[in-house]
Amino acid sequence: MSTGAGNPYRSYNRTWEEIEKMLEEAEKRLVQWKEWYEQCRKTGDLDGMKESARTHKALQGVVKTLKWTLGEEGIENPLE
Repeated sequence: MSTGAGNPYRSYNRTWEEIEKMLEEAEKRLVQWKEWYEQCRKTGDLDGMKESARTHKALQGVVKTLKWTLGEEGIENPLE
């Protein structure tokens, strides 16, 4: 849904608990993708290594952004 002029509608109805849970899930997935990368490296699966490395890097951005949103000390602007 959009508010017009290309601006998305935002409900701002997420709770801090929801954001904390999403952070926990993102951190779990970060570990899983790192493990998958290592497995692919051991078996020589280059495509799997590429996919897992890309996803791992993207999840690092998600984790940093969620920590920034929660105001975690020491987390700088996630865009830098």
